[in-house]
Amino acid sequence: MYQIENIETDGLHSITKGYNLGIIGERINVTEIKHLGLGKSTVFQRSILAKEDSNLQYRIEAQFKTWDNLWRRQIAIEKTLKGENALKDLEQILIQALGVNNVINWSDLKDNTVFQEPNPKKSLGTDIENITRPLKKPYIEKPKEPNQQNYLPQFDFLDMFRSSMKQNKTDLANKLFEDDLTNWQIQCEQIDLQNNEIDKDFERETEEYNSQIERTRKKYDKLENAWRKKEEDFYVAQKQKNQKIANLEQKYLSKNKEAVLTYCELALNKSVYPKYFPKDFQLEYNEENRIIIIEYALPSLELIPTLKDVRYISTKAELKESHITEVQKAKIYDDVIYKIVLRTIHELFGADKADALKSVVLNGWVESVNKATGKLVNNCIVSIKVNKDEFEDLDLSQVDPKLCFKSLKGIGSSKLSSHIAIQPIIQIDKSDKRFVSSYDVASEIEGENIATMPWEDFEHLIRELFEKEFSVNGGKVKVTQASRDGGVDAVAFDPDPIRGGKIVIQAKRYTNTVGVSAVRDLYGTVLNEGATKGILVTTADYGPDAYTFAQNKPLTLLNGANLLYLLEKHGHKSRIDIKEAKRILKEKL
Repeated sequence: MYQIENIETDGLHSITKGYNLGIIGERINVTEIKHLGLGKSTVFQRSILAKEDSNLQYRIEAQFKTWDNLWRRQIAIEKTLKGENALKDLEQILIQALGVNNVINWSDLKDNTVFQEPNPKKSLGTDIENITRPLKKPYIEKPKEPNQQNYLPQFDFLDMFRSSMKQNKTDLANKLFEDDLTNWQIQCEQIDLQNNEIDKDFERETEEYNSQIERTRKKYDKLENAWRKKEEDFYVAQKQKNQKIANLEQKYLSKNKEAVLTYCELALNKSVYPKYFPKDFQLEYNEENRIIIIEYALPSLELIPTLKDVRYISTKAELKESHITEVQKAKIYDDVIYKIVLRTIHELFGADKADALKSVVLNGWVESVNKATGKLVNNCIVSIKVNKDEFEDLDLSQVDPKLCFKSLKGIGSSKLSSHIAIQPIIQIDKSDKRFVSSYDVASEIEGENIATMPWEDFEHLIRELFEKEFSVNGGKVKVTQASRDGGVDAVAFDPDPIRGGKIVIQAKRYTNTVGVSAVRDLYGTVLNEGATKGILVTTADYGPDAYTFAQNKPLTLLNGANLLYLLEKHGHKSRIDIKEAKRILKEKL
């Protein structure tokens, strides 16, 4: 290693300057250069005692030039390989799908995960330090009796003849004993008092310790109860989800319309296409005739890759790309569209375990710019109706896609790359017996608090508002009957078969926050209705769990502020006052 003093980089090249100390302590300049693209590096060193290296900059530039040539050649190879693979992927679009099992494995859809969050009660005790009973003060040794060694009078020879002197010494010994005994008793009493205080302190500490244990236990009991509730909710939700999947499986096997639509959607979503393909579709199913209709978004001609190879010209230090011709591009495009059509039909029939599909109708739509007007248009360029028994007799690994499409009486222009619109054989029917006549209310609510309006009027207001919103593209919105209709208050039909379709709308004239359950219900309704999207509109707002659940799902949540914005956008000024609405609605009870 060396001491770094300076680093220069342009994103691809790096020059690091520093120094080392030699054996005799002399400074040795170090210059390390790196090519960040290739991951190569080299080091130049020069002692300041040595002759000045005037060629260092030249050597650096020469090395970078060599590396740059290698780098550009590598880029050329990688781009060529990428272009070849892109064209090869298009060529293999039909073949690569023939060996795939499209049948949905219901078990794979079920959630068999285990609740992972640990029980917090296992941590009980780590928050509390154990207490130890303190040692008591010991008693001092009790004085011995006067007839024992410590208090025996010291008599001399004369005391044998003088009784008074002897008696005095005896009395003095007894007094010493009595004094020591009294002092001992006093000290014992003091020690008892001190030990009593120690016991009281220990009892108080023990009581506090037990209280702390009880508080901690209650805390962890509460945490554990919350944990058990979370665990229970997890498995309840898991069971409900798995039960829904099991119910869906049974409904599918009995050829229930909504279940068949969901199943076919799952099967088509398994299909892997290049990332730049739109991969969007709409489905409708006729139970009586066992016909499924699919409005399929096809890639436009502009999305087809054209790069054939890339060469590095060292004399010009540049990359030169070669592309397929426009004629070749158009031929590849037509071939790809026919293959997508055959592949999609193959995937639907191949997944049809319940024998719910007798026929498939596929209408292929392309969104592109009309070169004559410069405007974006969405045209149906292919349409085909195929019976299952006829299609299963084909060997798709050997057919010519265009000839096969034509032999199945598919409709399309002679050059699909021209994006010429055709009339679909059959289109999705947007009729629904639940729809009722509607009436306009927006003009009558100017300045009013719409959180207080009757719920029937509120539903028709939402219908009127969204009809104005969708009418720009020719869409229509219908209100359903005011009965238990599966949670559908209105249904919008956007005629754009790719971005639009059937859109379920629910209206909630609420004064409280809308919880996640309402959003879950909407999502279930979207699935049951076979809709492409769900919109929930409320005069209030949504909880954070509601927004979280709606993420990455075809759901849009509009709160009171969004609703007022839409009303004002279409020329209506109203207001939402939740407090006033709560008071008024309470007075009506």
